[in-house]
Amino acid sequence: MPEPRDIRLRRLTMRSMRRGIREMDIILSRFAHARLDRLSAAELDIYDALLEENDQDLYQWVSGQTAPPERYQAMIHQIAKLPDTV
Repeated sequence: MPEPRDIRLRRLTMRSMRRGIREMDIILSRFAHARLDRLSAAELDIYDALLEENDQDLYQWVSGQTAPPERYQAMIHQIAKLPDTV
């Protein structure tokens, strides 16, 4: 049985806030609160997979230090363009 959308959004929001490094907690929790409810199911799938990635890699992608893998580029762009995220 698929996870109901409201439960999935709560789970992803919690995972966004409980990372490993404080910078990613801040960046991803802001994104979750600002945008998660507007993402399509396919975009939520990508975000869910993104949350499995290492925080060090995520920070480098969001801050523009290194290029993200192609499958995450659009999502990283959305995260990075939020005001005060980096």
